[in-house]
Amino acid sequence: MLQTIEWKNSTLWLLDQTLLPNRIEFIECHNFQRVAQAIKRLEVRGAPAIGAAAAFGLVLGARELCNDPEFRTSIERVAEELRQTRPTAVNLFWAIERMMSIIHKANPDKDTIDLIKDLEKEAIYISSEDCAINHKISQYGAQLFKDPVSILTHCNAGALATVGFGTALGVIRQAFAEGKITRVFADETRPLLQGARLTAWELMQENIPVTLITDNMAGWVMNKNMIQAVIVGADRITLNGDVANKIGTYSLAVLAKEHNIPFYVAAPVSTFDFTMDSGLDIPIEERHADEVAQFAGVLTAPEGVDVFNPAFDVTPNSLISAIITEYGVLEQPQHEKIIALQQKIKGVL
Repeated sequence: MLQTIEWKNSTLWLLDQTLLPNRIEFIECHNFQRVAQAIKRLEVRGAPAIGAAAAFGLVLGARELCNDPEFRTSIERVAEELRQTRPTAVNLFWAIERMMSIIHKANPDKDTIDLIKDLEKEAIYISSEDCAINHKISQYGAQLFKDPVSILTHCNAGALATVGFGTALGVIRQAFAEGKITRVFADETRPLLQGARLTAWELMQENIPVTLITDNMAGWVMNKNMIQAVIVGADRITLNGDVANKIGTYSLAVLAKEHNIPFYVAAPVSTFDFTMDSGLDIPIEERHADEVAQFAGVLTAPEGVDVFNPAFDVTPNSLISAIITEYGVLEQPQHEKIIALQQKIKGVL
């Protein structure tokens, strides 16, 4: 697996995912503005990866402000600029708040250089922690499958969307290693083709059998009994168990319900927004019309046509069979179970 994020010699290196699968290139980030740009452009993408990138972006911003007499005020502006990059993925905000808490809890007289060292340690910990969490999610998720199954996934929730191993694809990797996965069907994931460009490519790198389909083929694939389960990642999960994920996820969940196929979500607890009651409250990012009206820079729709381009949709908890976390599996996730998960997390911390 390629490493999506690497911190080396005070520089953040990001795999440019907009170029995959045709080219493998890394972006060299020396300042937080370049990290923010990479998040906006989807050069780095996937909720956990965005969170880790933002954490290192804050370190870079802190380094730039090292000699600023108003360091604590100025670093707040850096944090806010990073928050503004993408509104839906809650891991972004979680990572920034975790980093900023280092500053908020520090003695007001603490030396700025020492404070920056603490921020760097925390960013490195967030990054390494993500890999360990993904492995736990994968182990819990693989236990859901008793007999070999063919599985459908949407967008990319693999190693590319995290610091390592993946959430939904991490479960698939683990289950395949245990002989429980026979084939993966990957939705193309329009309009930016993360399933075609990234998921299919990731699985092929590891010789996991994969079949690429367009998004509007999923219902027929289910009707023909070609899959036995669906698994996706998540960008935000609310207190009642509603899930925001890449646009097209809601349609898959409705289809899975109609065909009596289990629909699983794999995500770390950092993707839960315990301050938000339901999916009705989730801010949905809308992106530029060119992503729909063009393909590879070539206009494919009538010039000037109106375009609606939400990057995410919300799947209600009633359509979700289980949410897989590093703390275990929440079957039929609802408010009471997520509150219990929140209490469990507080107990561990």
